[in-house]
Amino acid sequence: MVSTTLFSRFGAALAIGVLIGLQREYAYGDPEEELFAGVRTFALIALLGATGALIADELASPWGFIGLILPLGGLLVVAYFVNAWQHGGTGMTTEMATILALAAGALCYWDYLALAAAVGVVTTALLSLKPEMHAFAQRITREDIYATLQFAVITVIVLPVLPNRDFGPPPFDVLNPYEVWLMVVLISGISFLGYVMIKLVGPRQGISLTGVLGGIVSSTPVTLSFAQKSQEEERLGSSFALAIIVAWSMTFVRVLVEVVTINRALFGVLWPPLVAASAVGLGYGGYLYLSQRPPEEAEEVAFSNPFELGAALKFGLLFAVVLLVSKAASLYAGDVGVYLSSFIAGLPDADAVTLSMARLSGAQGGLSLRTGTRAIVIGAMANTLAKGGIVLVTGSAQLRRAILPGMVLILTAGIGVAFIL
Repeated sequence: MVSTTLFSRFGAALAIGVLIGLQREYAYGDPEEELFAGVRTFALIALLGATGALIADELASPWGFIGLILPLGGLLVVAYFVNAWQHGGTGMTTEMATILALAAGALCYWDYLALAAAVGVVTTALLSLKPEMHAFAQRITREDIYATLQFAVITVIVLPVLPNRDFGPPPFDVLNPYEVWLMVVLISGISFLGYVMIKLVGPRQGISLTGVLGGIVSSTPVTLSFAQKSQEEERLGSSFALAIIVAWSMTFVRVLVEVVTINRALFGVLWPPLVAASAVGLGYGGYLYLSQRPPEEAEEVAFSNPFELGAALKFGLLFAVVLLVSKAASLYAGDVGVYLSSFIAGLPDADAVTLSMARLSGAQGGLSLRTGTRAIVIGAMANTLAKGGIVLVTGSAQLRRAILPGMVLILTAGIGVAFIL
């Protein structure tokens, strides 16, 4: 092996060991007491991993590597029991980090530099995020764990066994069980990501942050909750309007993420109207913030775990129905039928319309990209109109006055760009 290549691999191992060791010393926080493994020890351990891999390669036998691992394992066992005896602790975090540093050093020698760097960075991140991860574990409930297990089951076990083929003549040829359930997994995954982010920052956040994260999970609970709260706290009407407008704007971003995952060609046509609607919404939210100076007081919005098996089954059924109706409307009523079905289906849920149009648009689906774009925009604007109706019916007078211009601007921007430009 060329010496420069060899030295670069050992240098990468050294850097990874130093990175992990620095974190351990910083986290320990007591410079007066000797650490089991600090920055120097971790650097040496990573170099030991690279050296062991080199010896094993030269000897063409794994025993060259194993012969270095076994003494280190013995030292780890002794250090663990000494720590348990002196401090009464039973944690093994540093010991596990030591083993990973050794493995990362070996990966560097074997020229898996990107993987070794990823292992080092992830290890350091996990070590650094101890308080946040413990706080997150305390916030989750038994129901959250149960729902997460259900999500894992329907993703890893149920999805692969579903038949991946269409059934029947048009319009029934769009009913592919695998693809329908795949859309359920996609929507549940996006919502679940937002729910985890809310759990990470805690159940009580600033009003604006609630709007951002709530829009990722579902903007409807944000709208309903703040509309009801506005009756109790009228002075926060502008603040609640800001959160609601931001949540609506994030819904359009969510729609774009769904489309780019399924149909990138459609995304190329769809993004201008939805970006325009989102930008107008965020711009109006900025106006509310600057002109009204809404207090960033902590407000709690009740978000349940977005994945429940019953809700997933209902969404899968809704998606299949919207897909079938949209295909039939396209065959027998043309674009007008597609637009009308999208408006009706979009009132309760924009996701089903989005995924249906993404599935039907393009060469294979039969709908033109322009028709699919307009149908998605109609569905998203219908959903915004429905949420605006919630505010107008249940919100305070101040909230209604604050929200109405933003709603009009969003609807005008989205529909205008989609049908005029």
